[in-house]
Amino acid sequence: MSRYGKVFAGLRERGEGAFVPFVTLGDPDIETSERIIRTLLDAGADALELGLPFSDPVADGPTIQAANIRALAAGAGLTAGLNIIRRVRADYPDVPVGLLVYANLVESFGLDEFYGGVAAVGADSVLVADVPLREGARFQAAAARHGVAPIFIAPPDASEERLRGVARESRGYVYLLARAGVTGTEGGTARPADAVVRTLRDAGAPPTLLGFGIASPEHVRAALDAGADGAISGSAVVRIIEQHQGDEAAMLAHLRDFVQEMKAATRPGAG
Repeated sequence: MSRYGKVFAGLRERGEGAFVPFVTLGDPDIETSERIIRTLLDAGADALELGLPFSDPVADGPTIQAANIRALAAGAGLTAGLNIIRRVRADYPDVPVGLLVYANLVESFGLDEFYGGVAAVGADSVLVADVPLREGARFQAAAARHGVAPIFIAPPDASEERLRGVARESRGYVYLLARAGVTGTEGGTARPADAVVRTLRDAGAPPTLLGFGIASPEHVRAALDAGADGAISGSAVVRIIEQHQGDEAAMLAHLRDFVQEMKAATRPGAG
């Protein structure tokens, strides 16, 4: 069983949902980034979604765009990011680690070189944010050759046919969008339609994680109440990093508190 399979099985046994924070690798610098990731895990994150810094992150709002700029300015890139994962994996052997990337980054290294490097450091999945299902065959094939799970996005307005395709081709989990648009918390979050979750589940999808605009324990509860298996929070996490760049101790303390509060919302009786 994959790491995702083991984690979700354990959560189901305990009646819990998953809480998965997102950060950009190398933000605000390489050394601090690794300490941030370890803090997120120690605070109770069930899995990680990590972004590889990229100059044109078109699916992301201003908060995560700024994180990419900070990481690139600090000299972070594919090699530095993968090395962070390698070091973290050595101390956290069971946590699922997913990468969010953009197609140009993958293409620039070559698909097999990229997915081979991802597998070598112990990452579990890759979501190519700007490659929809209908264009993902080459990426899926390369992922399969290296034992990496391909993750696909289920938009809130997708047709039933598209949702069935996402369910069929995804491994590890499905990234279910709370709303259309780019990442960020500015617009709040919309509770996903129960019908979307049911369609994915009926089509045999792996667990669904709700993302985009997840910024509070109430958002996590809404996601679980709608039938999702967990929630991903990105911009709210990255904003804490942005706000406390000059005080690492305060940054890590706020991140720890945030993860603990969000994880608590996934447990039975929360809310």
